[in-house]
Amino acid sequence: MAKKAAKKSPQRRPSTAVSTGEIPVVGAREDCPCGSGRRYKACHGREAAHAVQTLVHRPFEGLPGEADWVALRELVPAATAPLTLNAEARALAVGEVPSVTLATVLPLAWPALRRQDGSILIGLQTQSSSGDLSRDLADALELALATEPGTPVPARRTTPGGRRLQELLDLDAEFSPTVFTGFEFWLEDAEGAAGEVAASLERANASAIPTEKLSSVDSAFWCAAPDKNHLRWVMTVPEEQLLDALARLSTAGQSSLGQDTKLVGSFRAHGLTVPVWDLPSTMTAEDCEKPAAEFAERLADTLAALASAGAAPLNADERRTRANLVNRQVTLN
Repeated sequence: MAKKAAKKSPQRRPSTAVSTGEIPVVGAREDCPCGSGRRYKACHGREAAHAVQTLVHRPFEGLPGEADWVALRELVPAATAPLTLNAEARALAVGEVPSVTLATVLPLAWPALRRQDGSILIGLQTQSSSGDLSRDLADALELALATEPGTPVPARRTTPGGRRLQELLDLDAEFSPTVFTGFEFWLEDAEGAAGEVAASLERANASAIPTEKLSSVDSAFWCAAPDKNHLRWVMTVPEEQLLDALARLSTAGQSSLGQDTKLVGSFRAHGLTVPVWDLPSTMTAEDCEKPAAEFAERLADTLAALASAGAAPLNADERRTRANLVNRQVTLN
């Protein structure tokens, strides 16, 4: 019996090419709108998927106060910081924008909120959809600038290739966060809160861990946990150098912040390292100020010594201490 000829798949003919403008998103198995003749998932859909999956490890690099951005994103429950728009961002605004304020979190997890007076609140502790938190926040800011006053900004998937915060903010402006005990800063009239917003405010206030920012050193935050207090200090020193210095100080018994305190490990967050100390429950933020400043001096001296020509490498005890610090390190993102 003669074999049937194999059925050939119809040839996919390329459609009219799209030469200008953005390529619209279509179904994964549909023809790509660019006119290549390939399915979207094998053409421009692949680029879009890659853009979503690519992780920017230091999204706040280049912004003033990078370490404080990381702290407000990962460590601090309730805080705000004024932001200054550059000329490009101001040109995007619809109507008057009296102020733009970064907030750790907003009610109902809104990415942003445009108040009735036209001022804008941007939520920092939001879900990242692009892998680049700076781009996600910039997208929320742009949407807020175009939103009518008195309206929250809904969550949406960030468009690949959009602007980043570094392109919308004045990079010469100071970044000065203020830490709060609760989230009343959400509302112009906290006493008049009602409905879902009031319920969200109550839940947020009940769960907030008391936190204070030290004034004697940069980007160090005291917090009160149920059984003991902690100091979490976001540092911009490159991780490998910082771990070497911490290991040397710890081995020499110079890493504590006073009696019954202990350097217990570190976090890795958005490309920066965050050493953490356990503190007695009786030790306040004010009590940390002087020992933190003294530790900062010891750390600076140790880093300089390790970086100097002919510096002695870590000895066996210091290498063991360093390995222990690395083993206890936790990555937050």
